[in-house]
Amino acid sequence: MSTPSHPDLVLGTAGHIDHGKSSLVLALTGTDPDRLSEEKKRGITIELGFAQLSLPEGLTMGVVDVPGHERFVRQMIAGATGIDLALLCIAADDGIMPQTVEHLAVLELLGISSVVVALTKTDLVDDEWATFMADEIRSRLETTPYADAPVVRVSSRTGRGLDALKDELVRAARATSRVKKGAHLRLPVDRTFTIKGAGTVVTGTLWNGEASVGDEVEVLPGGLRARIRGIQVHGSPVERAKAGHRVALNLNALSTAEVRPGDFLATPGAMRPTDRFDADLTYLGIPGRDAKPLESGSRVHVAHGTREVTARVLLMEGRTSLAPGDRALAQIRLDEPLPAAWRDRFVIRSYSPVHVIGGGVVLRAHPRRTTTLSEPARHLLEALRADDEATVVQAAFSLATLPILADELAETTGLEASRATRELEALATKRAAVRLDGPQTRYASAQTLQKARSTIENELLRFHAQNPDSTGVAKDALRQKSLPRADAACFDALLAYAVAQGAAVVAGGEVSHPRAGAGARMKEEQAAKKLGDALAQAAGAPPTIADLVSKAGLDSSLGYKALGILEKQGLVRRVGKDFCFDVAALEAFEKAVRNRLAHGPATAADLKDAMETSRKYAIPLLEYFDANGVTRREGDVRVLNG
Repeated sequence: MSTPSHPDLVLGTAGHIDHGKSSLVLALTGTDPDRLSEEKKRGITIELGFAQLSLPEGLTMGVVDVPGHERFVRQMIAGATGIDLALLCIAADDGIMPQTVEHLAVLELLGISSVVVALTKTDLVDDEWATFMADEIRSRLETTPYADAPVVRVSSRTGRGLDALKDELVRAARATSRVKKGAHLRLPVDRTFTIKGAGTVVTGTLWNGEASVGDEVEVLPGGLRARIRGIQVHGSPVERAKAGHRVALNLNALSTAEVRPGDFLATPGAMRPTDRFDADLTYLGIPGRDAKPLESGSRVHVAHGTREVTARVLLMEGRTSLAPGDRALAQIRLDEPLPAAWRDRFVIRSYSPVHVIGGGVVLRAHPRRTTTLSEPARHLLEALRADDEATVVQAAFSLATLPILADELAETTGLEASRATRELEALATKRAAVRLDGPQTRYASAQTLQKARSTIENELLRFHAQNPDSTGVAKDALRQKSLPRADAACFDALLAYAVAQGAAVVAGGEVSHPRAGAGARMKEEQAAKKLGDALAQAAGAPPTIADLVSKAGLDSSLGYKALGILEKQGLVRRVGKDFCFDVAALEAFEKAVRNRLAHGPATAADLKDAMETSRKYAIPLLEYFDANGVTRREGDVRVLNG
């Protein structure tokens, strides 16, 4: 198997029905893109067709042939979503028609910057008429981004102009860069089928990243996973394909019912489907008609990748409607989730009857559910709209109310995690951000940290005022009281900062204020001394823990905390559930057991006599020695363990 040395560009056809798109693809490539019997019978393209185009200078392009009929605009959008340049076909005997205009709008909305116009069927008209039509086309394109698009006269039947068209395609390709950006694999699926002996195969244009044999992929929005068993590019098996290639991927463990046209394949965990996104929206209206304004709250069809879902358009900043030609910020509320990301293009079609009426660019894929913008939020959307990555990070960072991970900021903005890390480090270097090191590196503003420190300190003081006899509060209880929106890891970072600033003390899983907990700690230390003295005096015959605490005049909570202090100090040891022994007494019992077992195995009764104690203490003591590796039980006797 080979690996293509460079990513291909993808060429997509566009144009009105019966303007010769498929015939031209066949003449250029030798491949008939109409593969369905119904397409051949009716003489129209229904589904997407695919071919490979070899051009001068060793350039190759994948070709996506789209339907031209108004009933199949959805398929046209699905095909155009992955292309880098377009071949707009206009028949010389027909001229510009409704789907020509609609397809031009789709190309513009999807951000396709390069178009070559093929004036087809020139064998059906004389040169004077062909010249007139070419002038008409140039005049129509003057108000579009394609005013400088070359117009090439061709005939698929006679072969006229095909070489000139190929030369123009080469020039356009050399001046065209890939439309999509991103390191993670993303592939919108446009076909799925089963090959006997191989299993499920999906096809699509690889938007981003690379696909390699053996890679795991995630099917979105469903979330199922599979591995790539094989890859083909233009019908040839390869080990790896790069962004820009038309690919066929053989997947394991999935049926064609589990991965469908309209789904996305993506690097596992790299993106999360969303039920809404903020967008830079352009409203075109319906060309050639007295278009009504687009009202905020209108229902529409949203085409993204190879899927179309219904949605509601909500205009931001109090706008109630958009006139044709207007552009605005909007939140698109989806009826079904889409795996959308920053910079993705989408097209909107009217709800009924269905026409292309606009589209735009995804800005934030996971926004809050609101159309009211604060000044920082507006600043972020404007930075996303301007495609200014450094400003995007600064704006998103200013919105963070808690320390943020680079991965979290990347998901919020749509940036690659590596770029988010670089920009956050740059902010830290300029002292515009504070870097919090730990298991995970987080970044926060000085104001955020100061506010969190004060919140933690005030909550600790409140706790101590309400619980004067307590040494501190459990860490998670403090988190829930002071900063409930912070997860455990984030709170740990904030607490570490508060400790470093002298606002908190952490000991034994408890958090206390450096000043307010002093009295309670003194009580615990006094209680510990009282219990320690009592156990030392009791030597080998201590009372039960409950009796010990009661006789000392301590409440249960304080008594057990005091015993915990003694254990940490190594002065006493817990034996069974009922007793604590002074360490000196426990060592004497262990010495007696070792001396007896040095002469051979002994029963519990033998060892009780050797320790000169009662059965009440002997059994817990022997079980303690077993558990701590001093002795080992073998049937009814014990032996020294090693």
